[in-house]
Amino acid sequence: MSSAFPPGFEVDPGRTVFTVSRLNHEVRTLLERGLGVVWVEGELSNLSQPASGHWYFSLKDREAQVRCAMFRVQNSAVGFAPKAGQQVLARGRVSLYEPRGDYQLIVEHLEEAGVGALQREFERLKAKLAAEGLFARERKRALPRFPRRIGVITSPTGAAIRDVLHILARRFPPASVLLYPTPVQGAAAVPSIVEALELASQRAECDVLILTRGGGSIEDLWAFNEERVARAIRACAIPVVSGIGHEIDFTIADFAADARAPTPSGAAELVVPDRRACLDALSRTAERLSACMRRELRAVTSRFEAVGSRLRAAHPGMRLAHQAQRLDDLEQRLAGAVGTVLHLRRNRLSEAFATLVQQSPERLVREHRLRCESLAARLDHALEGRLSRLAHRLDLAQRTLRTASPLATLARGFAIVTRADGSVITDAATVAADEQIEARLALGRVRARVTGTQRG
Repeated sequence: MSSAFPPGFEVDPGRTVFTVSRLNHEVRTLLERGLGVVWVEGELSNLSQPASGHWYFSLKDREAQVRCAMFRVQNSAVGFAPKAGQQVLARGRVSLYEPRGDYQLIVEHLEEAGVGALQREFERLKAKLAAEGLFARERKRALPRFPRRIGVITSPTGAAIRDVLHILARRFPPASVLLYPTPVQGAAAVPSIVEALELASQRAECDVLILTRGGGSIEDLWAFNEERVARAIRACAIPVVSGIGHEIDFTIADFAADARAPTPSGAAELVVPDRRACLDALSRTAERLSACMRRELRAVTSRFEAVGSRLRAAHPGMRLAHQAQRLDDLEQRLAGAVGTVLHLRRNRLSEAFATLVQQSPERLVREHRLRCESLAARLDHALEGRLSRLAHRLDLAQRTLRTASPLATLARGFAIVTRADGSVITDAATVAADEQIEARLALGRVRARVTGTQRG
């Protein structure tokens, strides 16, 4: 490397001298190995999207900015269209663009700042509470089958309370409802919800609690993702059913609750039985009770009648009557046995006669005659069909032959023009003036003399 310095200049052998490219390479290596993957939040600006599909932009805050590059493979997975001025959250590796020596961030993942941060906080808190066993299935309490009073923790002016009251009144009117009014959105929501849960637990006025609100964005539902709310649910002495948002919405409160319903209406249906189903069950129980009573009465009656029968059977007159009845029975059995033997002999004779009739030659001759007549009819039918198909094919062939015949072409007004020697004329250029020609028509021939020709 001494050749790069002027004559007479000596380089200290203890020094390490870098070229610019080597220096940039070393700096890039240190940056990429030293920091690794980082998350950066900032305002997006100077967005450029060239034809290569890569994105180049800057992230800035009030005091600084950093250049960023996001290649096509990674930006194809971004679920929104970035625009200048948008607050975003980027994950990537710190690097250096060596040709210009520009420090930059190679972005691997990009998301909108607000929703992404809330989602990460949701997953962090969920993992933390799950690790503590707060969501364990064995900690879930069973809901009362027939609650006498139901507590509802929600906003008194929202649509959720109307849905819950409507479902409870329709399904199980005997249950009363106690409302614990709380805001369900905003800064005051979390302490109010926690206070309502603690108050309901202390007063113990209800058999079950419904914690509910209507649908909304993740920001709207965030009060139900707070750790204080989850711990208050588990600390409550009364079983808690959550019915927050829509079916696709899940909050930390849903995991902490003893039961989760997809909607406020679903929560109301979960805590009370269906009145009609209860009435049907009562009807079935009443029917089973009546049936049991009837069976018991029949059993008692049968036992009473059996005792009476035993008393009557012990009378001497009854024994004589039984013996006389037995004699009549034996007589009837004897007569029946004789009749049975005669009937069997008569049946055997009838079967022998039927067998003789079936083996008679007359029957076989009649069957063969019927079969011959059937075969003759089938032969006549097949012959007629064959002749019809052959006649149809002959007719088609005749039509095809007439269509392809030159006479058919002549019949449509065309003619075959020949010279005196019989050769066919196809080109007007081969015919001389005053030459005699002959035209064959569909009917007859015409002789003519050429007065002139026209080419083309």
